[in-house]
Amino acid sequence: ELNFGCPHGMSERGMGSAMGQVPDYTCMVTEWVKEATSLPVIVKLTPNVTSITPPARAAVKGGADALSLINTINSIMGVDLETLVPHPNVNGLAAHGGYCGPAVKPIALNMVSELARDSEVNIPISGIGGISTWRDATEFLLLGATTVQVCTAVMHYGYRIVEDLIDGLSNYLDDKGFTSVRDIIGLSVPRVTDWGNLDLNYHTVARIDHAKCIQCNLCHIACEDGAHQCIDFTTINGKRFPIVDEPECVGCNLCYLVCPSPGCISMVRLDEGNQPLTWRELMARA
Repeated sequence: ELNFGCPHGMSERGMGSAMGQVPDYTCMVTEWVKEATSLPVIVKLTPNVTSITPPARAAVKGGADALSLINTINSIMGVDLETLVPHPNVNGLAAHGGYCGPAVKPIALNMVSELARDSEVNIPISGIGGISTWRDATEFLLLGATTVQVCTAVMHYGYRIVEDLIDGLSNYLDDKGFTSVRDIIGLSVPRVTDWGNLDLNYHTVARIDHAKCIQCNLCHIACEDGAHQCIDFTTINGKRFPIVDEPECVGCNLCYLVCPSPGCISMVRLDEGNQPLTWRELMARA
């Protein structure tokens, strides 16, 4: 595996992400390695780029047998408010490092799916980034990864975490009637598209089950201060409950996400789905 992804230490010396950020370098070095070995060559890509597609295509052009992604993301973890030195403190100075773990999983899933959708990237993809449960691993497989890699979770729980991943994934396959993990690779890829292809007439609104409401009012606060100001209050049997002004609700899901009471807020679809209209179609009409 060629590490064209490391964002610290290696990149400052012309290695790691310094290679992966320049598609010409990625292609050139991959070609050199392919000439020197008969072993399979995996190119590990950096997420610290504007688009993951050009370096991936460059690796394919250079003869890579597979791709792995993502590596860690440039980051500064924080600042010591007493010494004013960012973390980690190395004799009074600090430098950016590489951020990993569960928080990077959405970024990794997006990049893996982008390559799985690219017809020019026709080699296996190894998914990396925030995998700590069998569900995480399954999501990567569904979005086109043919294998997955785990690091941070092993640091926390040891290699036994791999057994948990295998058991959970195996149970999922059995429950869904799949005979092999190969059966689920890429199944979700056709469901990923560009924003311009989404249905503008898809209409959902939030509805609040007052029987499950604990009157914390977090939904109102979130909607009033961070969304569309469409949650008001109503009085039922002398108690004050939040209620959604449905004509004003845009279905952003924010209230649903902040609600601490399971099943209290649900997102309900109002349109019948028989008159889809995308942004591209709308612009073509104009």
